[in-house]
Amino acid sequence: MTATATNRPAGGGLHMLNVSHAFGDNKVVSGVSVFVRPGELVCLLGPSGCGKTTLLRLAAGLEELQVGRITIGDETVADGHGGRQLAPEKRNVGLMFQDFALFPHLTVFENIAFGLPEKDTARRAWARETMVTMGLGDYADAFPHTLSGGQQQRVALLRALAPAPRVLLLDEPFSGLDVNRRAQIRQDTFQILSRSGIATLMVTHDPEEAMFMADRILVMQDGRIVQSGTPVEIYFHPQTDFVAELFGPVNRLRGAVSQGSLVTPLGRFPANGLALAEGAEVRVLVRPEALALSVPAAGDGGAALTVLSARSLGRSTHLTLALDGDGAQGVLNARMPGVFLPETGSRVTARVAPENLLVFPEENG
Repeated sequence: MTATATNRPAGGGLHMLNVSHAFGDNKVVSGVSVFVRPGELVCLLGPSGCGKTTLLRLAAGLEELQVGRITIGDETVADGHGGRQLAPEKRNVGLMFQDFALFPHLTVFENIAFGLPEKDTARRAWARETMVTMGLGDYADAFPHTLSGGQQQRVALLRALAPAPRVLLLDEPFSGLDVNRRAQIRQDTFQILSRSGIATLMVTHDPEEAMFMADRILVMQDGRIVQSGTPVEIYFHPQTDFVAELFGPVNRLRGAVSQGSLVTPLGRFPANGLALAEGAEVRVLVRPEALALSVPAAGDGGAALTVLSARSLGRSTHLTLALDGDGAQGVLNARMPGVFLPETGSRVTARVAPENLLVFPEENG
């Protein structure tokens, strides 16, 4: 998400430095630093309980900072070393919860303009104009209970943006939407945030959501950030099994380095760049979509597999396959685009590009 210099608000972004937080004896955030530039969307991705929502609440001022420092622009809004703890309403931060929390007794426009002074004609005009671009122009006088979930999500987003906050904080903003509407609402949200130029920090446990929305992803595990990077870097170059498996199921294989090659049940691959010693044992992770299957089975570099099942999912086909040999490596899953339905019990050849192998030294497991 890139903002131009003309629409980028003042503020200098959000900086959380060496933040830690505990609830009683339960330490939920440990030494985390986060920086979000103006016009950038950074996503905190991780499973429930990893500390990501706590970080969001600390940035908003809904939890008192215990350790570390939080600045917005050049202003310190929280100092965990006995310094200031600026109240939430004084931080100029927009916050959107996953349940939207709209006021049921206020109309759509009144919800969006809530907190805007009557004399702030510029922002009230922005609210009406943006309602139209977001497909809410005909609902200004409607009440929230008459709207669909997607419409309520848009109202909540515009309410958070209406005061022109320096920072926008989004907590699982699409989790309450059904699958069919989620993609369109996500696209609409991305477009409006791209134009806003606001530093945005978003929490999600949905990796596809993070891949679509984020400029950078910060992966959290047990209260720490274990990897940071662009969506492409995180997906194709995970640094741990945990990060790799956040993006869906993987096939787990064992391999070893032998005579300059990585030897796996799927074949031999160049070992250059792995920095592993001769004889080193490794864990090899392969995503289902990385397996390319063909019929009939052939012996020219691929691995022969037996089809256990093949189920069409419409746009893709999910296959369960058995490796040849003693079965110690177990069963593999593959996902092929379109319709690919070989008979159960038939043989196929599986190939995988070397760059799609995720290799981790066994001693790090």
